[in-house]
Amino acid sequence: MSLYRTELRRLAKRRFARWLTLLGLLVLAAVVLGVFFTNSKIDAGARATAERRAEQQYQEQVRFIEQERVACEQAKAAGTADNGRFPPECSMISPPPREAFQAQWFLPPSFDFRKDFGFLLLPLAAILSLVGFVVGASFVGAEWNTGGMMNLLLWRPKRLKVLLTKLAALLTGLLALAVPATALWFGSFWLVAMFRGSTDKMTSGAWQSFALTGLRGLVLALVSATLGFALASLGRHTAMALGGAVAVMVVGQFGLGILLTMAGVRFAEAWLLPTYALAWMRKKVTLENWEACKATPFGECRPETLDITWQQSSVLLAVGVTVILGAALWAMRRRDIS
Repeated sequence: MSLYRTELRRLAKRRFARWLTLLGLLVLAAVVLGVFFTNSKIDAGARATAERRAEQQYQEQVRFIEQERVACEQAKAAGTADNGRFPPECSMISPPPREAFQAQWFLPPSFDFRKDFGFLLLPLAAILSLVGFVVGASFVGAEWNTGGMMNLLLWRPKRLKVLLTKLAALLTGLLALAVPATALWFGSFWLVAMFRGSTDKMTSGAWQSFALTGLRGLVLALVSATLGFALASLGRHTAMALGGAVAVMVVGQFGLGILLTMAGVRFAEAWLLPTYALAWMRKKVTLENWEACKATPFGECRPETLDITWQQSSVLLAVGVTVILGAALWAMRRRDIS
């Protein structure tokens, strides 16, 4: 019997993996429904209503300004003018131009696929990465904890082959979940844009950009699953991966961020892992240091900037996977199995 097919069936039959996958899909469905019900399609009626509201706001402002001007003239005539309230000349109190009240400010929220969908690829990648990390950790951690790994090695004594086959089955299962979920994510928000927004200006370049971002999200999920699997195998327990993740996020990220901020380190976010995950998805993250303000010839204050690119993030991800997975393989080969 094929070890690979056996591990795939073992992964599919794990109740924890099924329930966690279902929970992740329900969260994604909730996001889709939330966007659908909080947006609406802009039609001629909505634009007319927005125009009326803009005109109403303008007329209210005109009436208020006129009342202020009359109050200013009365105060000047009575000699009780408050210099902190009124200008030197009451004629300076004039209403803003009609153009200052734009109808688009009063339009209801509408989902623009080209403008808004890119940001919604981030929660998809985050949910898939979380599911991959936890399922990957539990998949091998439970084998060590229950003694299943020792029994399996009696049947298949090649340690590294067994571990890597388990990892291959895990990544295959994650791809079987992530690829359809990503396709449904694209399709769901395309329907949302059709019925609750706009699909205008979608060019081939825009589709290519979204597709590459979705692909990077899949890679991030696979990396997270590999890290969870490797950490649990290294510690021979699911808690090793989950505890390590909590320690990194709470102590290594929040604690380090607070420490670097207190120490006045420039671009403290450049030392935090979420910055690189975000840069991987968005292709670039620009950090700003407002304490090092650069004055321009026009008197404008521009902060010092630092760009974190997806290429830098890819190096960090590759090094992290190589080191942690390599350590897990080395421990599997060298340590006693008991």
